[in-house]
This record gives sequence, structure tokens and C-alpha cells, in this order.
Amino acid sequence: MNYTRRTFLKTSGGALAGSAITPMGFPGRKPASDTITVGLIGCRSMGFGVLSNALDLPGVVCGGLCDIDENILKERSAGVEEKTGKSPALFSDYRKLLDDNDIDAVIIGTPDHWHCLQTIHALEAGKHVYVEKPMANSVGECELMVKAASRYGGIVQVGQQQRSGTHWQEVVKVVQSGRLGNIRHVKLWCNFNYGKGPARVADEAVPDGVDYDMWLGPAPARPFNRNRFHGSWRFFWSHGGGLITDWGAHLLDVPLWAMNIQGPPRSVSSIGGIFSGEDRAIDMADTQSVNYEFDTFNMVWEHNGGLQTGPYGRNYGIAFMGNNGTLVVNRSGWEIMAEKDGEEPRMPEVPFTEGVDGNHGAHVANFLYSIRAGSEPACPVEAGNLAAFYGHIGNIAHRTNRRLEWDDDGALTDRQGYSHLITPEYREPWKLPDLT
Repeated sequence: MNYTRRTFLKTSGGALAGSAITPMGFPGRKPASDTITVGLIGCRSMGFGVLSNALDLPGVVCGGLCDIDENILKERSAGVEEKTGKSPALFSDYRKLLDDNDIDAVIIGTPDHWHCLQTIHALEAGKHVYVEKPMANSVGECELMVKAASRYGGIVQVGQQQRSGTHWQEVVKVVQSGRLGNIRHVKLWCNFNYGKGPARVADEAVPDGVDYDMWLGPAPARPFNRNRFHGSWRFFWSHGGGLITDWGAHLLDVPLWAMNIQGPPRSVSSIGGIFSGEDRAIDMADTQSVNYEFDTFNMVWEHNGGLQTGPYGRNYGIAFMGNNGTLVVNRSGWEIMAEKDGEEPRMPEVPFTEGVDGNHGAHVANFLYSIRAGSEPACPVEAGNLAAFYGHIGNIAHRTNRRLEWDDDGALTDRQGYSHLITPEYREPWKLPDLT
């Protein structure tokens, strides 16, 4: 199944169908060349790791840090000063950082529910963007980001760093070469202890130095709870989508890339629930199976939060199962196990080949190169959109207990009763951008 980008954008109702990709770079504006000044929005975890990777490269300076937690902001500011010898400007409101015309690019490391607004506002302000995965917290928000990148012309790199990893690239080449024979089944699994959700804790007062209303932003107002704050926010629908959008953005991306999938499946269905038997703080299924139907193969996602073992001796991974052999891969490496006719293997086996570390650094370097060269990055918005879409539709199928189906034009056949799961309603005064 090889849908075009035009038909894929009908999956959320067609409002964005037909938007075109424009050449990279800002028309009428000189792009950054020798020195790229970078700002960071969301400093606690992955965002700061991406900034650190950027500052390890020549010609990159930090122009500002933004966070709603003064404690994190002070800690990261000291880290930048120690690394570079200079103290960056500090902001509690990302819009003030975007007003700085000296900043060429921003890294967005905030929770998922903020990705859409901050990316679009950054592009409007003339910045290039590195946004963490998943690209956004809903299908509709992701598609708005695709349209914004096209309209404003900025480079957008999505933090699916496996696209910059050499052993992942080699695996994609093998799959696309046909050596495995007809691939009839793609299996993905993801078993991590943290996936069962955090232990329950009571609501409490907002910690000193935290602008909690700004942290919530467009998400619904709720009392402060540490489980819905640093780190574990991803287990609550208002802020994230659980394992299938967290790790799924990485793992689902690989077969979509390798199998040349450019649009929706024929259908998606899901079963699962909260089956750990522990009283954990989690909105979504800790145990879930998602079936994606294609014309010539099946694709199945499985996760089991709270478990640490899995198929082929790996707690997470991907298996491409072909007539000639099965290729199994995760970040540690890859191998091929041959099918046999009697004692005769149908293809040469490939012993375990260790993966190469450094995908994060390579992905950041690729982003900066793309800014300087005006070229498409390793993971542009279309790829980020597709990976996030597959995670989100798995969750929608589970939450609605429906089999979602797409017609031959790539349009979702029925949205009745769950449009709010496709595009969220923002809390005032925040508004979803109108890019019609």
C-alpha cells in the first residue's frame, strides 16, 4: 500500500490535504552559516541532552534556556556555563525566548502536549526546530505541524534519532533489498518496567519555583501531582500516550521507513488493559496489542509495562519475518535467522552484529548540517508525523474499542463520536493555530 502524502493527510478529515512541501530555508532571510545560536525550551531531560550534543560541535552557541521550573533552569544554566564559559539568557516563558532575533534554532524538550504550539510558534518566529518525539500528542496537532513547516519554510528535525544510526540504516537496506523474501509479518514489542506507570501519590501544593499553570498550558486544569509532572506525565492522556507513543515513535518508525509505508493502514484494532495487578497511576493500557492491516503483510505492536523480557531474548525490538528468513533488530544490534528447506538454508544467516552508539549526536549533527546546507534532515516532519500517527491510532482504536478503517483514497471512513481524540480542545487562553 503506497498512499501519497496528499491522501495521507485526509486521515484527520482532509482540511490539510494538498498542502505542499516548500524548499527548505527562509525566503528572504539569510540562514545561519558559520555560527548557529541555539535556544532550549524544556531543560530537564532529553532537551538538555540534545543541547549538550549540539554544543559539542563547532560553530554552535547557546543563546538561551527556557523552563517553567526555576530550579531546573538554574541547574542547567550552570551546566551550560561550565561547558562553554558563558552564561545563557534565562526565560520562564518560551515566547520571550522566541522574540530573540539572535537565536537561529530551538530545541523543544517539553512534554508532548506542548510540542505543537511551541513548534508552530518557533517556525512563525523564523526559527529552525529540533522537536523531541513523539512529534505531538495527537494526530491533528502533528498534521498542523507538517503544514506549518511547509508554510514557514524552516528546518524541522524530529528526535527519532535511529534514522541517523548506521546499523538502523543497514537494516533498512537489507529489508528493502528483498533478501528476506516476501515479508509477511512485522512484529514489534516493547517491555519496560516503567511502562506500568508510577506508584500513586496524593495531590499536593505546587513546589516553589514552578509555574504550574504554564506547565499545563493548553492541557486541562488539574491539581498538581508529582505523577503528572517531571518524567511520568506521559502516562496521562492530557500529556502523553504511554509506551506506544513514547518508545513507539522510535520502533514504529523503522518498519514504516523500511517497508516504504507512506500513509495509513487498511485498518487498525487493539486489545488490552491495565493488567499488571498493581494499583498504579496510569490512564492507558499497561498491556496492549495493536494489529495494523496492510494488503500484503501484517504488523503487530505489543507492549507489557512492568515486564523486562521478550521475544528473541530481547525486552524490545522489531522482527521482519520473510519467506527466506527473519531479521531481528534493536539498539544493541541485529541478526538474520534463515528459514530452511530441509537442511538447506534459504539465505545466508547473519550473526549478531553489534549496533553503533552515538545516534543522538549524529542526529543533532545532521540537524545543524541541514540548517547550514538548506537540505532535508534525517527525520523531517513527514516522518515524525507518520510514526506518531501509528502510535496515536493504536491508542484511539483501544480507547474507542473500534476497528478503524481507511478507504482506497486513504481517508478515515468514520470519525463519529471520537473527533476529540483526533484533535484536542485547548484550554483558554491557548488556541490551536488556524493554518487554513
